[in-house]
Amino acid sequence: MRTTYNKFPEVNVQGYDDEAWQGWASVHSVLNARVSGSSKTILIIDCYPGVRLDELEQQLLTTFNAALVVNIESARRDEQALHDLLARNLTDDRVFGVLSCHHLDEFFDTDKLNLLRQQIDATPNGLVIVYGSGAALAHPGDVLVYADLPRWEIQQRMRHDGLGNWGADNEDEDILRRYKRAFFIEWRVFDRHKTPLLKRADYLLDTTVAGAPVMVSGEALRAGLQQTTTQPFRVAPFFDPGVWGGQWMKHQFDLDPSAPNYAWCFDCVPEENSLLLRFGHVRIEIPSQDLVLTYPRALLGEKVHARFGAEFPIRFDFLDTIGGQNLSFQVHPVTEYIQQQFGMHYTQDESYYILEAEPNAVVYLGTKTGIVPEEMLDDLRAAGRGEKTFDDERFVNQVPARKHDHFLIPAGTVHCSGAGTMVLEISATPYIFTFKLWDWGRLGLDGLPRPVHLDHGQQVIDWQRDTQWVHNNLINRIEPIAEGDGWREERTGMHEREFIETRRHWFTTPVTHHTHGGVNVLNLVEGAQAVVDSPSGAFAPFVVHYAETFIIPAAVGEYRISPSGDSVGQPLATIKAWVRG
Repeated sequence: MRTTYNKFPEVNVQGYDDEAWQGWASVHSVLNARVSGSSKTILIIDCYPGVRLDELEQQLLTTFNAALVVNIESARRDEQALHDLLARNLTDDRVFGVLSCHHLDEFFDTDKLNLLRQQIDATPNGLVIVYGSGAALAHPGDVLVYADLPRWEIQQRMRHDGLGNWGADNEDEDILRRYKRAFFIEWRVFDRHKTPLLKRADYLLDTTVAGAPVMVSGEALRAGLQQTTTQPFRVAPFFDPGVWGGQWMKHQFDLDPSAPNYAWCFDCVPEENSLLLRFGHVRIEIPSQDLVLTYPRALLGEKVHARFGAEFPIRFDFLDTIGGQNLSFQVHPVTEYIQQQFGMHYTQDESYYILEAEPNAVVYLGTKTGIVPEEMLDDLRAAGRGEKTFDDERFVNQVPARKHDHFLIPAGTVHCSGAGTMVLEISATPYIFTFKLWDWGRLGLDGLPRPVHLDHGQQVIDWQRDTQWVHNNLINRIEPIAEGDGWREERTGMHEREFIETRRHWFTTPVTHHTHGGVNVLNLVEGAQAVVDSPSGAFAPFVVHYAETFIIPAAVGEYRISPSGDSVGQPLATIKAWVRG
């Protein structure tokens, strides 16, 4: 069943059609009108790391007749001082660091910053422009612009443009190490810095596409984000190849046929996905994390926000091995380990929901009953040294995988999807914390050996999760909950150690749901099309297609899902996840 999967879902913002502008000429015109007419005006253009400052300088700053232009980054501490400050967080590991609790002002030289402030204050008249990452540290400004871009775009610039880390001359460093520094340090620090700025910015500048900036007024941006918390919405998915990637998504979602494969689709990972907001004829692309940072209570709900803060704790993504290979054999850290070693306060519990499966497909899950743990670890060590292949048939359960099966994978359980499966992975969000135990002897797409973390993994494997325990606790724990005319509800998981609850609804007639004060995340796992509407008319009807993940903010309350289009009269199914109370 090929679908009309929407790769560019938008939120149509109402009432602000004239508050967004495209192109550098329009951006300059709007800002120039705003800063003219005063004897002295201070324009702050603060930037997320990864914004192309050279383009900003050449295409915008040179078009103003400014009395003073200051790059705040000239006051940044030098590379060695930053490295010394961050050494504990960076670690020597290629993949894992320690989550940073730093604040951005620690990254600047106090004396240099004070000199810049004195320059700004000493300029008697005219336009003063302060720009760069952290510009608002120098002065609150008369006009504040925040220049932003999604994390996924930052990663593309790292891969293809040689983007280094902020404050580091490391463009040639291993991409995994650059990503690690961004994930554990930069993005944490700059999210802390930009959150209050988003709440007061006069304008947001979308710098995602080179040479094609889009700007929106701060008032319109905040109205658009607030509107998003009152209705169903989707974030913009992105797709990525991998050494084990398959072909199902390429055909199903009408992706680039020349790509060798697609391994992942991040379909609901707000930390990395974009949110597309349309204002009349103008569309802006911002990090969907901006919504989480600015309106967490309406989006997440009081209880979820109290527990997780401004973090979106539920992740839906796809893993495609149909026509591909086995995923890495892996394990995720238990809670105390991720807290003590990496500074995260919750771990990556997860599950595999099987959207499609080829004949003879399997999921590797848990260890076989009666094995000796040290013998399995010795076998993995020998495989890691290249002396042999890992004897997976001896040590690991291989469970047949069929369409609509649901495998629960609490942290500490060894696992991976085998070749021939299309997995909807439903998990907690800290997705970087995968300890590969064995990678089937493969090299990465960069030609380097893929990192294996047996040293970490052996500390967290739960050896009691053997064959019988896995079958009793982790495979298709389907429980009927309720049914009515044309619908039935089933509990499909997750395990009691996991904070996410999942329910599947089969239906041929409308089904009424309620957020009960907590964010819901759903995917249409059966059927071509459904429509989500409000029984009270609180939001416009929202159409979803097969395999699309959509978010229902906590503030929505009651909503209804009905068959739509060609799916009327056909059986449909959704899988829904939320945080247990």
